[in-house]
Amino acid sequence: MSRLIRPRDGRMIAGACLAVANRFGVSPVAVRILTVLATVFFGVSIWVYVFLWVLIPGED
Repeated sequence: MSRLIRPRDGRMIAGACLAVANRFGVSPVAVRILTVLATVFFGVSIWVYVFLWVLIPGED
C-alpha cells in the first residue's frame, strides 16, 4: 500500500477516488463507480468526496 496522495496523472475531477484506489490497491474505476452509486442512492458521498479533496494532499 502506498501513501494517501492525490496524483496529478489519471484524475477525473480532483483525484480523491484515484488516491483511495491507489492506497488500497483496488481499481480506480471500481472506486469511482461506488462513489457515483453512493451519491445516487444516499447523496452523502458528494460531501465525503469534497472532504477528501480538501484533506488529501496533492502530489508535488
